[in-house]
Amino acid sequence: MQDWVKEIVVDSKFENVRTLTEFVENSLEPYHPSHKALMQIGVAIDELFSNVVRYSGSTNLKLILNVNADVLTAKLTFIDEGVEYNPLSKSDPDVTLSAEDRKIGGLGVFLVKKIMDGVEYKRDGHKNVLTVVKKLT
Repeated sequence: MQDWVKEIVVDSKFENVRTLTEFVENSLEPYHPSHKALMQIGVAIDELFSNVVRYSGSTNLKLILNVNADVLTAKLTFIDEGVEYNPLSKSDPDVTLSAEDRKIGGLGVFLVKKIMDGVEYKRDGHKNVLTVVKKLT
């Protein structure tokens, strides 16, 4: 199998998380990703897209999916034209505290950082570009 890149653009509406998830799952199917990898990718899509919808002000989101067949990894790049925000610059929540004592927010990005094999952010002109990488095995 060869490396390839596919992309999809959706409106920034919560109901489109399903469209993104199905696009990725269907695209990855020929590579027979592990159930765990697919579940973790699904969580990342849900958390990252929800943040764009809730906070960015962007009207749409572009998701670029790139598969490296040699090492069986998927790279998902989320691009929006919203307010500049680097979720990786925020310190991780103190998960040793009880839920009542913890500040609200930040758990989703924390979870994504823990379950993905790589996470990067950059600002490209007027665009937020957040990339996550996951091994499919």
